[in-house]
Formats: sequence, structure tokens, C-alpha cells
Amino acid sequence: MYDRDFVSTAASRPRRFALFAYGFRPFFFLAGLYALLAVPVWLFVYTQGLAPLPGLPAHLWHGHEMVFGFIGAAIAGFLLTAVPSWTRLRGFGGFPLVLLVSLWLAGRFAMATAAILPLWFTAVLELAFLPAVCALLAPPLLRSRNRNTPLLAVIVVLWLADVAFVMAVRSGDVLIAQRALRFAIDFVLVLVTVIGGRIIPSFTLSALRRRGETVQLITRPWLDRLVIMTMVAIALTGIAWPDSTLSGALAAIAAVTHSLRLSAWRGRHTWREPILWILHIGYAWLPIGFCLKALWLLAGITWSAHWLHALTLGACGTMILAVMTRVPLGHTGRPQVVSRTTTFSYLILTAAVVARVFAPVWSHVDYRGSVLAAGLLSSAAFALYLAAYSPILLRPRVDGKPG
Repeated sequence: MYDRDFVSTAASRPRRFALFAYGFRPFFFLAGLYALLAVPVWLFVYTQGLAPLPGLPAHLWHGHEMVFGFIGAAIAGFLLTAVPSWTRLRGFGGFPLVLLVSLWLAGRFAMATAAILPLWFTAVLELAFLPAVCALLAPPLLRSRNRNTPLLAVIVVLWLADVAFVMAVRSGDVLIAQRALRFAIDFVLVLVTVIGGRIIPSFTLSALRRRGETVQLITRPWLDRLVIMTMVAIALTGIAWPDSTLSGALAAIAAVTHSLRLSAWRGRHTWREPILWILHIGYAWLPIGFCLKALWLLAGITWSAHWLHALTLGACGTMILAVMTRVPLGHTGRPQVVSRTTTFSYLILTAAVVARVFAPVWSHVDYRGSVLAAGLLSSAAFALYLAAYSPILLRPRVDGKPG
């Protein structure tokens, strides 16, 4: 996946400013910046009791922006970089990236001003980004008949969920907005399951072989199929029965299958390489989150009540940070070794997840204080990411190659 030279003619010209030279550059930068800025904004909204979306609770705006803003940018950056490698066709750079970035920014502006602008205007700006991403990715995937083409369906599903959310803003329907957002989160988790199942064992095995270790990773194709089917079932069940016994049972199955899958990848052998163990930690939040969800839905255990943030900030946030700190290194001619600053960002984000998921249930911890602490820690993690990776994302490759 690394050191590919499939870039557009516009992206191959030498330049000092290389933000639009390859797909990961602008969107990984924006994802990190948005994670840094949007969370403090949310904390201000939360503490001041403001309502960014008319007729809807403020936490739904926060959830929407984390999914369709932060996660949306990260997904776009990953796929715009991976598809050229998967298809061995020319990559994306120059004007197409400028256009996509403009649409993403327009969506963020629309959702920030939804309380004062006409809804039709908000809808047009917010709903333009994901179809544009699909329009760029679909031709090379379809022409090459690539096995990853079904991932386009995930983008379509996310867009449909965003449509439902925007329509819920129009009608002030809290239930539809909640379910649309939960549905989008569940399908992001499907993507994490699929992509994680490909890159984590592959990267781990390659690293172990470089070190001369003979550890073998256990492959269970039946388990891979089962865990993906379970994840899709969770997403579909969540539409009509989000907090039912069936949802709890599926969560329990997901916790077991994800645990079995992760145990086969030999994560304990990666402790010397932060760039590897952060992938395993990110994926570990999937079985943890679904275990907590099962305990909450099936037994009503109080300390498992904040399971959703184990899956969002934990699984999604950590996996995104892991990928955004790995992909730019190989694609800019650098060795796959992260700095101490980056390692520290991993630890801080993990602390943020622990604080958000478990601190609120401790009797001596104020709930609002735990939310503020988790939010500030997560922002600090992405501030460190930007400090370490802004030069990498903004400047040309160190080996002088295009991209």
C-alpha cells in the first residue's frame, strides 16, 4: 500500500506545498484539525446549554459532526489513498481534492449554522460531500473489478443515514435523528471490522518477520465472515430495535467473535512497536464496547452504560489515529517508525477513552467533569498528532518522488 506513484499529472509537479498532492494529505490534516477544534466547541456548547440544531438535543449535533465530519474526512482520506493501490491506477490529486475539501468544509459550515440558515441550503451543502467521494472512487474500482468495490456501499449507506438525519432536523424528530446517527455509527464499525481485519494481521506479520520471529497468525475465514455478518445484523437491528434483547444478544456475539479474531493476531508480540500496538488497542475497543453494550441491554449493569463511547471514541477514534499516523509515513518515503510525540498521543487518546467510558460510573467522579476531562484529553492527543504530522502532510515527499 505504500510508496505507490499512482498520482495525477497535476499532483506530480514538484512543489513546496503538497497538501493536495495525494488523497490522504488534506483529509488526514482536516480530520486531525477537526478533532482538535470540534471537541472543545462541543464542550462549550455542552456546558453552556446551547442548541446548534433547532429542535434537537445538542449531543446529536456533536455526534453528527464526529461521524460525518471527523470520521467522514478520515474515511475519505483512507479510501482516496487505498483505491489507487488496490487498483494500480492513477491516484487523486490537484483539483479533484480541492473540490472535495471545499465540499467537506461547506458541510461543516452548514451544520454549524443550521439554526439560522434555510434548511434546504443546509441540506444541499451537507449532503454533497459523500456522493462526490463516491463519484471519484467508483470508476477505478468498477473498471478493475476490484474485490473492495462493495466498500462503496458503505459510503452510500452513510450518505442515506445523513439524509435521514438532515430530514429529522427539518421535522425536529429526535427519534429519527438518533436512529440515523446510530445506524451510521454501526456501519462505520462495519468498515473498521473489514479494514482492521485486513491491515492489522498483515502489518503485524510483516513486522514480526522483519524481526526474524517465526510466529504464525491463525486464520479463520469462517470467523471473519461471521463477525462481519454479525456487525451488519447489529446495524440493521438497530433501526427498529436499538435497545432490545435481540440487540443485546447480537452485541454479545460480536464481543465473543471480535475477541477470538483479535486473539489470533498475536498483539502481545507488538509491544515494542507503538505503530503496531495502537492498531491492536484500537481494535480491542470493539469487543470491549460490545461486551459493555450486551451487559447494559441484557442485565442493566450501571458501569457498562457508556458503551457507545467505547465504540466511537475508542474503536473508531483510535483506529483512525493509528491509520493516520501510519499511512503518511510510507507514502512520503519515511520509515514506518513513529516518534515519541506520536506514541504519547496514543497513550493520551487511550486515557481519554477510559475516562469517557468508565469514569462517569465512579461514585466520586462528577459526570460533567469526566466528560470535560475526556474531551480535553482527546483534543490533546490530536494536537500532538498535528504537531508531528502537519510537516509531513503539507510538504513534499522526502525522497523527491511525486505524491
